[in-house]
Amino acid sequence: MFSRAVRPAMCATVARSLSTSSQNHAKVAVLGAAGGIGQPLSLLLKNSPLVSHLSLFDIFHTPGVAADLSHIETRAQVTGHIGPDQLGAALQGCEVVVIPAGVPRKPGMTRDDLFNTNATIVATLADACARHCPEAIICIIANPVNSTVPITSEMMKKHGVYNPNKVFGVTTLDIVRANAFVADLKGLDPARVNVPVIGGHAGKTIIPLISQCTPVVEFPADQLAALTGRIQEAGTEVVKAKAGAGSATLSMAYAGARFTFSVLDAINGKEGVVECAYVRSEETECKYFSTPLLLGKNGIEKNLGLGKLTAFEEKLVADAIGELKGSIKKGEEFAANFVAK
Repeated sequence: MFSRAVRPAMCATVARSLSTSSQNHAKVAVLGAAGGIGQPLSLLLKNSPLVSHLSLFDIFHTPGVAADLSHIETRAQVTGHIGPDQLGAALQGCEVVVIPAGVPRKPGMTRDDLFNTNATIVATLADACARHCPEAIICIIANPVNSTVPITSEMMKKHGVYNPNKVFGVTTLDIVRANAFVADLKGLDPARVNVPVIGGHAGKTIIPLISQCTPVVEFPADQLAALTGRIQEAGTEVVKAKAGAGSATLSMAYAGARFTFSVLDAINGKEGVVECAYVRSEETECKYFSTPLLLGKNGIEKNLGLGKLTAFEEKLVADAIGELKGSIKKGEEFAANFVAK
């Protein structure tokens, strides 16, 4: 499903982006740049020649993060913006906005437990994007993604600037994990393993398509079930291991950077860029669903769909639909009642 050029190791991603194209001048904003995901994500983005201006926003510490990153000898100019009064300036002229803002999960919490706090944060930021950079591609990392993407879409609709091809829920971490786990079990180079992951970004809505993995791999039924379960609950694995000190921040930063680089590559005219993401979709009965997407200069160029599923994968999809519908409805209802301050 994915070409080697689409999903290289991070160092190769940076090397690949060392293009002399005059189009490589994107202003990218990170909203929540001082947090556990935001700081390493901003570091990775600063390291890319695809970024000419890295605009960092948060409610605390952003000037310090920006000053620190600005000492790195790469081309991206870095500016730090702090508090609501500076949000507009942070977003002005941005081509891509990445939103890791929000509170992290703690042991015993589900992504849904984050809803009330993170829904308000995302709605506020989406409202600002609609006002200050309505043409930007928006990449949502803040959980619960199954609800925060519908929230973002509805906020854009309120301003009459919604483009379904430009609002993405970043599910790349699920693909990254699937690639790593499959490679470990099969003794493969993880940089050369590609497992599409469809559905959503929480628990049983995460559906790894092991049958579509490249290179082709096979597992006995019990091992396949265990592997699927581990991929679905990998976030909880990290939350438990950190024992109250946070959730998946470094791997999420890597995954967020990978997705952002793919978006920037596509904006710059690179062909054949494919990533899975949670987007407005007609591929299933759910309004939003993650599938492999061909990216282009204006976001989604083509939805590549689910592909051929096994009976095991078809059941996973069927089992996910109800939960996804509920999460989508919850996000839409929140947005309908939200009033920006």
